[in-house]
Amino acid sequence: MREPTMSHHLFARLLPQRIAVDLGTANTLIYALGKGIVLNQPSVVCFQATASTGPVRIAAIGEQAKQLLGRSPRNLKTVRPMRHGVIADFSAAERMFREFVDMARLRSLFGRRAEFTICVPYSATEVERRAIRETALAAGAAKVSLIDESLAAAVGAGLPVGEARGSMVVDIGGGTTEVGVVTLGGIAYQGSVRVGGDQFDAAIIAHVRNIYGVVLGDQTAEHLKKTIGTAVSNVPAERMCAVGRSLSDGLPRTIELSNHDVADALSAPLRTVVNAVKLALESAPPELVTDVAHTGIVLTGGGALLANLDKRLAEETGLMVRVANEPLTCAVRGASAAAGCVDAAAFN
Repeated sequence: MREPTMSHHLFARLLPQRIAVDLGTANTLIYALGKGIVLNQPSVVCFQATASTGPVRIAAIGEQAKQLLGRSPRNLKTVRPMRHGVIADFSAAERMFREFVDMARLRSLFGRRAEFTICVPYSATEVERRAIRETALAAGAAKVSLIDESLAAAVGAGLPVGEARGSMVVDIGGGTTEVGVVTLGGIAYQGSVRVGGDQFDAAIIAHVRNIYGVVLGDQTAEHLKKTIGTAVSNVPAERMCAVGRSLSDGLPRTIELSNHDVADALSAPLRTVVNAVKLALESAPPELVTDVAHTGIVLTGGGALLANLDKRLAEETGLMVRVANEPLTCAVRGASAAAGCVDAAAFN
């Protein structure tokens, strides 16, 4: 086997560097050719004013900034620039994305043309899609392509998207749930509801406030969800303590909560997810729904990690439901395959 020549190396450097991005409400993931996932950080940035009327600088970003949510002093402002899978604060999103590109050490690759493929929810408007493109261009991209979240998640989950049979993927992110039926490399049906991990957390906070008279912080609610959260109530009881602020006197109060409490809290947002799946089964072409009846439904996204969610959907639909391997990274891996970062056959 011949060793690569200098001309081969030069040719390789002239090829565009393809980068896939899942710019999510809760987390941002970046995938680069030959490197795999080079960044997986919370989509949070913390700013600090340098003068009373001067510019602001970034004090923390990603995981460090997330730790400051609800804890930052008055001279710091911690924000989440993404909402429901799209940009809510353009200036903050642009600066956050630039920092993430630097954290992923991608600048050295920009001697070649950097082509970004970015996942977007089906419900994103043209204005929201343009904002995502402009953010990536400002971060150094030479070209930006957008891919629907459902299609990217289906590829990343290993579904046979290129075949003439229907496959259903339910991608539950931080701010949206995407339901897609894919076939022959495209989307035959796609639906989107603005319910995801953030709404699960908010439902837990509201439930505890109403039942126990205690206000929990966002991060406490998220910890409860991840630790004892469940999508169904008919499971053995698990309990943990949580500290919040009492509504009666404003003082800290410790309460014991069970996984059944969390299941009750999540009932409403999960009903929205279930209804979106049922609508897809009612609306997709009948032949493709027949295929789905045989192959089942695949769950992706961070929300798929909620315990017993597959069981809940199986009970509601009568279909087989499974959680994809590494559900949180399915979309970015699928986007990378669609962009040619890796061999798409590896996912089939």
